[in-house]
Amino acid sequence: MKMKYLALLPVIVAAGFLPLQTQAQVPVFAISPPPTSSVKFFVKASVALTGNFDKWDATLVFTSPDVTTGVLDIKIQAASVNTGSGMKDDKLKSKDFFDVEKNPLITFHSTKVVQTGPNTFDIPGTFTIRGVSKPETLSLTVSGIGTGEGDIKGTMAFDRKDYGMNSGIPFIKIADRVEVNISLHGKRVSGPPMKLKQSN
Repeated sequence: MKMKYLALLPVIVAAGFLPLQTQAQVPVFAISPPPTSSVKFFVKASVALTGNFDKWDATLVFTSPDVTTGVLDIKIQAASVNTGSGMKDDKLKSKDFFDVEKNPLITFHSTKVVQTGPNTFDIPGTFTIRGVSKPETLSLTVSGIGTGEGDIKGTMAFDRKDYGMNSGIPFIKIADRVEVNISLHGKRVSGPPMKLKQSN
């Protein structure tokens, strides 16, 4: 994954309607590529079913230094699934699971940022896998807020059958619950430090 510069703002900014001084007040972050950052998954099964995705992009966009203005987008190349087993990978890529030929991307687009603690956040958003989109929530713990560099670690769980993945894997009994774990390392490359929303 290429290092991405995340100075994306709303359309009015892209069109140049805001002064440069205002644009300079927006934090700009870069997300480190693998292996520093990772997207992994875990499914309880009779035989260990864990893995990661080798190819993906993540962007974190802010419209102000307020952490709660952030928008997180993750785009995963479904065919890059890597469990360490060719048989498992092929099954997960098939039409019974990710259906990568018809639906090459697995995506998450956040719709809100809710601060739940000093460094914890709930991120509701739209999760799409194998062409099915549903609301899910990513729970994050963030380190280094305000320092210019830190880590975002998060977990999201979903029921695979809600997305049409009703099949099993030969000789392996797998649960319906899938846990996704992300670990993103971010560094501010320009703009002001991030600020936490002050509690009343």
